Amino acid sequence: MAGYEQVLNDLKKRDFKPIYFLSGDEPYYIDLLTDYILEHTLPEAERSFNQTIAYGKDTTASQLINIARRFPMMSAHQVVVLREAQDMKDFASLIHYIEAPLASTLLVINYKYKKPDKRLKVFASLKKHAVCVESKRLYDNQLPGWISAYAKKHKYSIEPKASALLAEFLGSDLGRIASEMDKLFIAVGSKNKQIDTKLIEKNTGISKDYNQLELSTALGERDALKANRIVGYFCRNPKNHHISLTIASLYYYFSKLLMIHYLKDRSKKSVASVLKIHPYFAGEYLSAAKRYSAMKLVGIISLLREYDMRSKGYGGDATDQGELQRELILKILYA
Repeated sequence: MAGYEQVLNDLKKRDFKPIYFLSGDEPYYIDLLTDYILEHTLPEAERSFNQTIAYGKDTTASQLINIARRFPMMSAHQVVVLREAQDMKDFASLIHYIEAPLASTLLVINYKYKKPDKRLKVFASLKKHAVCVESKRLYDNQLPGWISAYAKKHKYSIEPKASALLAEFLGSDLGRIASEMDKLFIAVGSKNKQIDTKLIEKNTGISKDYNQLELSTALGERDALKANRIVGYFCRNPKNHHISLTIASLYYYFSKLLMIHYLKDRSKKSVASVLKIHPYFAGEYLSAAKRYSAMKLVGIISLLREYDMRSKGYGGDATDQGELQRELILKILYA
């Protein structure tokens, strides 16, 4: 299984292979590699004759094989992209081409969102004959690091709190994150090149003061006034701050505080490593853990589960979402 960067470097060197099998539940890298091949393999003048995009739902294996076996017209290569390959009904029949591909064709197969059934011979054949790249969706705790790396790659820097804020608000859609980051690069300009929470608030509409990250911090500090202000903001903006998001965020936060109580090494370096958080936040987590005993944290996690069930209407609970959030925060503060 090849890595994205390795494949991209080979493409830039024009070290082309006959088949690229790009799969996974994270479309970002699949789209990047496919777009690069479409935009850089052939000069624009050659694309009308030698570049084909097909879709799995509308194409049979035999039709695709016939296209892939054509020789290029007045060019060294032809490019054939199969999008939504997971929707091709007779995908397994592509094995006849995969085992004997045409060297002048670059066949790019996009197989998104569906896990390949490795029991089928066609996938074993792809593993043997194709350049295979699996694009996996990142876990939530990996997103701030990815955002920082993306900024660094483009010669910008971003504050740890700012990267955590973007990750919380934008979720795990790397395409959306990259798009928002590109806008921030334009906004920050070429002189400062430092992205902070103020810049994010000004240019994205994300509040630097009223968000899940700040709520966790307020609860960690047992700052009742700040926590209640934030929850009040959530209640006035339920579309962007549903209770399910609050519960998920707080579960993530308090479960990590509970982990700290069972660590032998509570140095900042160790805490950051075990909790998989940026070292910048390690001190904050350690301080918060001192304010909540292990027993209280177990009670809070149980409370979060209870309110998760209530928010979904179990037991006939019809309490307003905003009221549930207020109740939950009060019970955590005075746990």
